[in-house]
Amino acid sequence: MVKSNGQAGLSANDVDVRHTAAPRKPWNAFATPAIGKGVRALSRLLKHGGSAFPGKIVEQVDPGFLARTLAQLPLGVVLVSGTNGKTTTTRMVASMLRSLGLKVFTNPTGSNFTRGVVSALLTEVTMGGRLDADIAVLELDEAYAVHFVRQVKPRYALLLNVMRDQLDRFGEIDNTARLLSHVAETTTGTVVLNREDPRIAHLADVVPGGTGVYYFGLSDDLRSFFPTDDDMHKTGGRADGGRKANDALPADVALTKVGDHHADFLMDGATFSTDVRLEGVYNLFNAAAALAVVRAVVADAADVMPDIHPTDDDLIAAVAEVTPAFGRGESIDVNGTNVELLLVKNPMGFRLALTSFDPAGHDTMIVINDEYADGRDMSWLWDVDFTGLRGTGVGMVSGVRAWDMALRLGYDEVAVGDVNTDIDAAVDAFLAKDAGRPKRIYCTYTSMLKVRAHLGRIADVADAGVGRE
Repeated sequence: MVKSNGQAGLSANDVDVRHTAAPRKPWNAFATPAIGKGVRALSRLLKHGGSAFPGKIVEQVDPGFLARTLAQLPLGVVLVSGTNGKTTTTRMVASMLRSLGLKVFTNPTGSNFTRGVVSALLTEVTMGGRLDADIAVLELDEAYAVHFVRQVKPRYALLLNVMRDQLDRFGEIDNTARLLSHVAETTTGTVVLNREDPRIAHLADVVPGGTGVYYFGLSDDLRSFFPTDDDMHKTGGRADGGRKANDALPADVALTKVGDHHADFLMDGATFSTDVRLEGVYNLFNAAAALAVVRAVVADAADVMPDIHPTDDDLIAAVAEVTPAFGRGESIDVNGTNVELLLVKNPMGFRLALTSFDPAGHDTMIVINDEYADGRDMSWLWDVDFTGLRGTGVGMVSGVRAWDMALRLGYDEVAVGDVNTDIDAAVDAFLAKDAGRPKRIYCTYTSMLKVRAHLGRIADVADAGVGRE
């Protein structure tokens, strides 16, 4: 691996020097874990289990708790952000680091606001405020990542992509890139960037001197599988030129071949082939991103933890064992019927999901909400090509924007079996028809939580710790 920006790697002494200084404890800091754990227990008792509410309370009574707690970690924080793939990639990085022998703290539910991270910390710290971990791997929403880095400077940052997602929150796409630039310019150790996304690749310009830069990327023949936002919208003439201009950037990890639960990666001139348990071709590119940041972490970990010295073969083996994050290709057995949940929240994500999963042999349901966490503007649905569903149709459409979705499918000549805005009733009807036949449900974020919660009342669903905000 070769770092740019003039950094050859951090020494053991650098670990202490480069860390964000822990803020001074307030007089009442001794009580913060007890307060937070108490609020969390009460929240779960009142059916708000796993919500970010305990974190909100702790932020009010002890604003320095987050920075002070994370400052204990000898390897610091890996911050993962971007429009698509944050939750799955965070899970990959955390899982890989654990399999390599590190103790990892993470926020596994996708509660990616700062108060969500605080809530997750409350489940792990002792009553004395001790966090037993070597490193934190944290998913942060693009906007809340800015709030986070004001409190905690990450040692590693993995920035995935920018897309026209939730325009009502972030404004135009260049504003999303600007938000992520704050992460790049505050990272103290290594920034890992998507070479294929021009706006992400250009963030190398703001990375401070002494902080390394790595890239992950694609072979030329795979670029059509993973369009950038400019490729989707052909704006400003950058769709072709932006990518070509980045060809000279060295990819520390490149995805070179994709197949059904299979991928090839190029690292240090050698090709590594592996089967994977992850669902969807888009997650193979996320795996390249995860590999790149894990390689940076283990290179530094060897300085302070000499027992950690995995080979690239070890890293590939770790990738092969990662399972899907909740709602991201997660399969749930509902009384003998396999139900697969797929999160969709913008044109590229929906397009790649439809391309990755053959509808033949499955019943399909689409659930669309327009709550704050989904983005209010659902006009992006018109940028998705649904013609691949013509052969099978869509058995059920539900959610707040069910009729809008049904209309969109009609324009692509996709038959719709039924429309029901009541998600619980719609799920029951969808499962009852052709019981035992595999089902696939595409959901926006809040509708995915509602579908998953309803399935949890009729089947054994793993507790992801996600409740009402």
